[in-house]
Amino acid sequence: MGILQYPLAYRTENNGSGSKKMENSITTISREELEELKEAFSKIDIDNSGYVSDYELQDLFKEASVPLPGYKIREIVEKIIAVTDNNKDGKINFEEFVTVIQELKSNDISKTFRKSINKKKGITAIGGTSPISSEGTQHSYSEEEKVAFVNWINKALQADPDCKHLLPMDPTDGSLFKSLADGILLCKMINLSQPDTIDERVINKKKLTPFTISENLDLALNSASAIGCTVVNIGSQDLKEGKPHLVLGLLWQIIKVGLFADIEISRNEALIGLLSDGEELEQLIKLSPEDLLLRWVNYHLDNAESKRINNFSQDIKDSKAYYHLLKQIAPKGDSSEETAIDIDLSGFNENSDLKRAEYMLQQAEKLGCKQFVTPADVVAGNPKLNMAFVANLFNTYPALHKPESTSYDVNLLEGESKEERTFRNWMNSLGVSPYINHLYSDLADALVIFQLYEMIRVPVQWNHVNKPPYPALGGNMKKIENCNYAVELGKTKARFSLVGIGGQDLNEGHPTLTLALVWQLMRRYTLNVLSDIGEGEKMKINDETIIKWVNQTLANSNKSTTITSFKDKSISTSLPVIDLIDAIAPKAIHPEMVKRENHSETDKLNNAKYAISVARKIGACIYALPDDLVEVKPKMVMTVFACLMARGLNRIK
Repeated sequence: MGILQYPLAYRTENNGSGSKKMENSITTISREELEELKEAFSKIDIDNSGYVSDYELQDLFKEASVPLPGYKIREIVEKIIAVTDNNKDGKINFEEFVTVIQELKSNDISKTFRKSINKKKGITAIGGTSPISSEGTQHSYSEEEKVAFVNWINKALQADPDCKHLLPMDPTDGSLFKSLADGILLCKMINLSQPDTIDERVINKKKLTPFTISENLDLALNSASAIGCTVVNIGSQDLKEGKPHLVLGLLWQIIKVGLFADIEISRNEALIGLLSDGEELEQLIKLSPEDLLLRWVNYHLDNAESKRINNFSQDIKDSKAYYHLLKQIAPKGDSSEETAIDIDLSGFNENSDLKRAEYMLQQAEKLGCKQFVTPADVVAGNPKLNMAFVANLFNTYPALHKPESTSYDVNLLEGESKEERTFRNWMNSLGVSPYINHLYSDLADALVIFQLYEMIRVPVQWNHVNKPPYPALGGNMKKIENCNYAVELGKTKARFSLVGIGGQDLNEGHPTLTLALVWQLMRRYTLNVLSDIGEGEKMKINDETIIKWVNQTLANSNKSTTITSFKDKSISTSLPVIDLIDAIAPKAIHPEMVKRENHSETDKLNNAKYAISVARKIGACIYALPDDLVEVKPKMVMTVFACLMARGLNRIK
């Protein structure tokens, strides 16, 4: 399965026997019906990962008002896993869910859909199918999302000289898909969302050829993966061809990373002001950015003595909550450095929801925060675009103040380490569900660990796994049982070294012990990639094998650099990595970009940034950070050399 997609058109054909299969003639779902399904899906997909798990489907069908008996839902679940869940990971995206609903309608199993099926504007259907979608599904994309993303990119990159040949894009046509095709805009957007992810020196910007364009797109995809975007089943050719559903899905993930970057207590201590009475800081820290945004809106609505909201779809359609929010966060001119901005509430009592939304956005424009939504998007309750609108408001005018009280544990505010962030991004890039926002609390029931086990070919007996929702009484015991099983699998099936680690350690989020398991999962995943490639199948892949291969490859290319281990101090200069890249991909390294002698700390960091970006550009999916090379972090260093070895063997194959 791929990025979350929003389908509208589905193929049905009578095969002559009276039954229907998804093939030729096209039927469409109305916009209103699609929005109802999206709202139902978003209520179950509470972490906004873009997926629900197979065990959540019963709740999803209930939310979608499809009154089927339990046995029928079990049959449908089995069919989804067998037919539409292509990689058998037990995760279903919105597109696959709608396909099942469409089949239910076609077979007249469900009588709950009242609307006639008439094609509505706003969703564009695209002919053709893809192996990452359900059989016969016709891809589609949201015009509203395309317009929102175009406007956001036009504003964000308008001053960038490297983008002058591409911007401004026209939001009314398909220029977005053409403009992203050379990879430059994607690389720029990644750096906008996560600064310094890509070394600008590595982006091909002039005299582009099909080869250098492919390099840019590989660089963008591997860098997107490194910041936690799911890019499974997206290739550079898909982006070069501008496949809309894939482009929009990837763009949304990249934009979301940037919008949510500072919605984290370790980066913004003023968020502590959102603590509820009697709530511990640790509980607030565990909230996802989406939940913190909702908490932030309601904090200001409480101050305005207005009704709270529970979502960014149904509850904001009348714009009234937005009016109150804008009034609360607008600068009051309380200091000499602050200019007051008056929010005019005269449109609040407008009878038309659409007109009211239009007037509200005129007030948002005073704050410079009109991006992402149109009046129609607000009235339609588009949850994705409205959440982006609110996140932009938060990032611009949070209107929060750090509490004077220091009764909370300041150690909780340290935030995640670089190592923890790397592991978290690695997991999310693989498409685990739920999305990992906080490494330890989100692994507390081991469900993600089980998914990772299956990815490294350690079979999981899912009938031994307790699945949410967990009971109010004894729910944590169910999670501990899962964690015990996860440790047992690690010891008996994966043959991991887990001495002194118990299920309760995972459940409680013990940092050292949890990371010990996560590292071994990542290491095995990396080594499996190596084993699957050509000559790698003939080798016993371990640290010694990788080091031997690195040194032999360097020697064969007449390089003077070598490594004795993954702790070798020479790695701090990144020269062994740079020389290895040059050995396996001649001409990829530009010598004038590399500092060879008398390295200052700045020189080392610049070499490391360059090395990692070039490695991603030649197709190596590297999660390590430049600091990992400079500081010679053995675990991350090992993954860098292993990924380059995989790239090298793949080129030989």
